[in-house]
Amino acid sequence: MSFTAAIIGRPNVGKSTLFNRLTGRRLALVDDRPGVTRDRREAAARIAGLEFTLVDTAGLEDIHDESMEARMRQQTERAVAEADVVMFLFDARAGITPLDTHFANWVRQTGKPVILVANKSEGTSGDSGYYEAFSLGLGEPVQISAEHGQGLGELHDALAEHAEIIVPRADDEEDEGEEQEDGTLHLAIIGRPNAGKSTLINTLIGDERLLAGPEAGLTRDSISVEWAFESTKIRLFDTAGMRRRAKVVDKLEKLSVADGLRAVKFAQVVVLLVDSTSPLDRQEKILASLVAREGRALVVALNKWDLVEDKPAVLKEVQDMLELDMPEIRGVELVQFSALTGRGLDKLMPAVMRAYGSWDSRISTARLNRWLDAATQAHPPPAPSGRRIKLRYMTQVKSRPPTFVIFCSRPDELPDSYMRYLMNGIRETFDLWGTPIRIRLKKGENPFAES
Repeated sequence: MSFTAAIIGRPNVGKSTLFNRLTGRRLALVDDRPGVTRDRREAAARIAGLEFTLVDTAGLEDIHDESMEARMRQQTERAVAEADVVMFLFDARAGITPLDTHFANWVRQTGKPVILVANKSEGTSGDSGYYEAFSLGLGEPVQISAEHGQGLGELHDALAEHAEIIVPRADDEEDEGEEQEDGTLHLAIIGRPNAGKSTLINTLIGDERLLAGPEAGLTRDSISVEWAFESTKIRLFDTAGMRRRAKVVDKLEKLSVADGLRAVKFAQVVVLLVDSTSPLDRQEKILASLVAREGRALVVALNKWDLVEDKPAVLKEVQDMLELDMPEIRGVELVQFSALTGRGLDKLMPAVMRAYGSWDSRISTARLNRWLDAATQAHPPPAPSGRRIKLRYMTQVKSRPPTFVIFCSRPDELPDSYMRYLMNGIRETFDLWGTPIRIRLKKGENPFAES
């Protein structure tokens, strides 16, 4: 039996540290200041042989207006409603505060099984807080140190008891290697702050899953959300807004941007979301270049299209940026829509699937060499020092992105202009638009020709 456990508590009690400890990965950003976590984050967790889904939440605050903090609280309330077990975390060194008491009363009224967890209990510094916690009426606290990994055995027993699961306290002997490929398409949404990334994901999945609003920089962690488009399983990654490096001086923002860059590395397709109402920034070019450098398929999405007055001018500006400055990902699809209203959004996922298809393409060696013969006859390679460079054989060595090797006589002397000719020809002939492609030159004859 699997179950879901949500970690809740006031700000800065160590929820994200415990989340990272139990998931075995640094998925959530951790900082000394309160309020780092804003969206709820889910991941597979394990203590010894006990496996479950763990949810990290924003710090609880007693606010009920339309502010960002109130919307963060609503996300936490939804996490509790969907959880099977709630871990109520408090800071044992700071002791019980009026806010702890307030939310202990609230979580008790939800009727959910609650485990009271006294974090930061290393040494004797948390003893007074441990005894104070009995006043909350949530039972005996489980003493842990999320930072140092202490007390996890007791937490295991408490979780197993509440989940009605009997699991041996033996160490897992299974290999904890990389996640196996399960046919899920990994799709990352990137862009500058306030481009509408969280709103886009909420509209796609039909649920207010992520914190969204007019404030720039709401998202800090890279949050993954499971979804399905038609028959394809999708893992959507919402990322923090990425400003130019010179403007990023805050430590937390640096961590958020680094987290977003990791999401790009693990993605298969990336949607670069552009705020159509804001002047095109050099940052969009930098982000597109990053996607190409990482070898990911790209779709450029123009959000807030319903608010644009001069649509042809904006469209031409973006097209010029891609054509002139980004030849390595020539043919990227442009999609215009409003994430808030959903108008035009039906064009996005078909474009994503086409980009994924190009990125995952494989072309037979026979077709490639027929094309290479025709391409070199139509436009022969140059002949430096009077000796023509010979392109003898071509094969695709990998996909994701499509990567080709051409065996030739003098690879070091083939000019970049001819390489661009070959790359453009491959794109046009084999319909490889919107994805970076790689061509490597290798000296030698056809390695498979009979001697």
